[in-house]
Amino acid sequence: MSKLNLSFACWDYDRIHALTNGTVQADGISLNWLNMPVEETFWRMMRHQEFDVSELSLSSYLIAKDRGLPNFTAIPVFMSRCFRHSGIYINKNSGIKEPADLRGKRVGIPEYQLTACLWIRGILQHDYNVHPEDINWYTGGQETSGRIEKIKLVLPPEINIIPINEERTLNEMLDSGEIDALIAPRAPSCFLNGSPNVQRLFSDYVTVEKDYYQRTGIFPIMHVVVVKDEVLKEHPWVATNLYKALEEAKQKVYEGFKQTAALKVTLPWFTSEWENTTELMGEDFWPYGLEKNRKTLEAAVTYSYEQGLIKNKLNIEDLFSKATLEKYTL
Repeated sequence: MSKLNLSFACWDYDRIHALTNGTVQADGISLNWLNMPVEETFWRMMRHQEFDVSELSLSSYLIAKDRGLPNFTAIPVFMSRCFRHSGIYINKNSGIKEPADLRGKRVGIPEYQLTACLWIRGILQHDYNVHPEDINWYTGGQETSGRIEKIKLVLPPEINIIPINEERTLNEMLDSGEIDALIAPRAPSCFLNGSPNVQRLFSDYVTVEKDYYQRTGIFPIMHVVVVKDEVLKEHPWVATNLYKALEEAKQKVYEGFKQTAALKVTLPWFTSEWENTTELMGEDFWPYGLEKNRKTLEAAVTYSYEQGLIKNKLNIEDLFSKATLEKYTL
């Protein structure tokens, strides 16, 4: 019996390599892997639903589910996770020394609804008492001009959003001081190129992020995996088989990390970093499944609701294919 052919749009993560190179296979499924930058994947899936299976922004998915519009459903596989205190960049002449100094400032964001921006705004509000309405938000392309929100937003009136000139970029405006700070998932090129005008708000962000995890137990989720509903309607077994295969592929990465005879990762002190991570976060520090991620998912929903991105406080169980939320026992 021939396998079901499905397109799979996803960036080139180590945690999918065993699946894309054939070491691990999803039972009954042949995946046509489309390796693209996440921004392109999200745009094409949200705007045109082009793929059978796709990596997708968690924030965009929450908005779509809230509006009852998507024709896709997530499985509890989290392709991207990242602590985001490192994602706040400031102009050194802005007078910003600590999070409270962001109040009243001009802060650039590529899109208001980006998941990284959702998490950072939530952290600023809950940990530092800096609310979204305290900041003047400037939106537009970070490195290339003309970027727009991939989803039309209806935000509370107290949120002040100012689109930048469509010929300008947030990167050049941060470097010149035309905006005071930038919040984004990607480091701006002016920072990467060593501009003397730009630095991170949290210079020792690793210490800050570890403290955040120890206090909250939250490892922020950035991206989920979604399957088109028409696929699930005709082949309901696809959700569970994909989930099992992606979990197995991730376990292969863990196995590689434990090898010390030859390093799997091109970093000289990787073993020390892996040991420190497991000591802090446990052996399965990148967990899939709902229950191990309930607190993190509930925080994301809360932040999205508080920030006016979604109008209803979504039930966590309703976000995922029901078949992936339970399994048989012998």
